[in-house]
Amino acid sequence: MHLLKNIPGWIRNKYLLTSLFFLIWMLFFDHNDLFLQIARSRELSKLNAGRNFYRTQIDSTRIILEGIRNDPSKLETIARERYLMKRDEEQVFVIDRE
Repeated sequence: MHLLKNIPGWIRNKYLLTSLFFLIWMLFFDHNDLFLQIARSRELSKLNAGRNFYRTQIDSTRIILEGIRNDPSKLETIARERYLMKRDEEQVFVIDRE
């Protein structure tokens, strides 16, 4: 008991020691530690950015689809430009600009 009197009272406090142990355990040793939470947060932000990208792609595709449904001549334009389709006896020259 003589050795315990030399240790300051705030270090002998069992509530402080328990809280400190719990904090260290949760930050570094738990399977959901701080570093894993940061990595998951970054992954979530990347997935949200991907979701926003695909939503804009879906919106632009819907606009094109509505254009094709309302004007059948746009179907021919899209087929020629995107898929390089051609009419019979017609030649298509593709110029690739890099």
